Amino acid sequence: MDLGRSLRQALSKFTGAPVADEKAVKALCRELQRMLISSDVNVKLVFELTRRIEDRALDTKLAKGLSLREHVVKVVYEELAAMMGERYEPRLKPHRVLLLGLYGSGKTTTAGKLAHFYKSRGLSVGMVACDVDRPAAYEQLEQVSKHSGCAFYGINGEKDVRKILADAKARCKEDVVIADSSGRSAFEETLVEQLKVINAEFGPDEKFLVISADIGQVAGKQAAEFHDAVGLSGVIITKMDGSGKGGGALSAVASSKAKVAFIGTGEKMDALEPFDAQKFVGRLLGFPDLEALMEKVRKIAEEEKLPEAGEDKLTLRVFYEQLKAAKKLGPLSSVFSMLGAADMPSDMVKTSEEKLKKFENIINSMTPAEREDAALLRKNRTRIERAAKGSGTRPEDVRELLSQFEKVNSMFTQFKKNRGMRKRVEKMMKGSGVDLSKLGG
Repeated sequence: MDLGRSLRQALSKFTGAPVADEKAVKALCRELQRMLISSDVNVKLVFELTRRIEDRALDTKLAKGLSLREHVVKVVYEELAAMMGERYEPRLKPHRVLLLGLYGSGKTTTAGKLAHFYKSRGLSVGMVACDVDRPAAYEQLEQVSKHSGCAFYGINGEKDVRKILADAKARCKEDVVIADSSGRSAFEETLVEQLKVINAEFGPDEKFLVISADIGQVAGKQAAEFHDAVGLSGVIITKMDGSGKGGGALSAVASSKAKVAFIGTGEKMDALEPFDAQKFVGRLLGFPDLEALMEKVRKIAEEEKLPEAGEDKLTLRVFYEQLKAAKKLGPLSSVFSMLGAADMPSDMVKTSEEKLKKFENIINSMTPAEREDAALLRKNRTRIERAAKGSGTRPEDVRELLSQFEKVNSMFTQFKKNRGMRKRVEKMMKGSGVDLSKLGG
């Protein structure tokens, strides 16, 4: 079950109702109860949540300028965010991190994502293999460390974590050191004893429990058990992109008084983000998250060394570089979600992704001169046919690309000339916490 889509449909039904009154509010609360329980959110939490929503929606005085519809949407947003937890601020200075978790939680993969997160923010990272029980755990973490470009420490075949940590501490000079610990199929005393040894020898500044979102509200019980054993700094919830139980896991962790630190949102190394309950719920409800999108754009622009938006001319070469960078933003469904269009039809998203790939192939089959001057193609049928053949497409596809490019180029030219439009866009971005001057604008 897609919790976000269900929430958006429920709110849309309420805001589109002929009359927004007490009856409509109660109907909305019943719908929220049904979908949250279906998403494995604890029943008691759900009824407490909807009681607060109903009380605030009907008893609180409306803020100036807000209609009842707008007031109710605001209340639902605020109460859902409060139920899901708080905002986590990552520690961006030298420190030690201990990862804990049961089998199947995605702990080792998360170690790589966490390393990538810190490295992308200018910190050097080292990993220590302290999982001495699971077969091939050493080799797997070694591969993950190579993939994420960080240092690796461990003693293959050694079962004494004290020796492993002593060796790592003697050699490790990195800013952030991540220790990957052993897991079990269930929480048990032997695991607790081993974790206490690592905790004492390693002296971590932060201890993160890694939990898979698909376990739902059981996440709260796991968080409480591990916290009682070694004391947690936070919880990292993985597989938030594909589990209908993600809301249950988040709310259960928050209700256990543990703090959600990061959420895993995909397979790639950069698919790990610090948790912010307000932003998370905002995306669920279909509110735009321009700040997150622009931050992604900024990082990709830096990595790809893209030309600044201040260039005087848009060419197919620049267009091609932008297409390649756009692919790094992730699935179009995720980009649309950040833009507040999470319910874009799946067939349209699929078509758009296929078209982007087709356009990239076409431009890749052009000559350097054609990439700099699209007019060479528009005036020459032979060139169009050659580009189509070289890219495995049809001449009609090449013409469609040229048509799309002309539209983008026209918008680009208008934007450059229209100072008023540019100022309005800059004002909107700054209102979202984004500075266009830092994006090459």
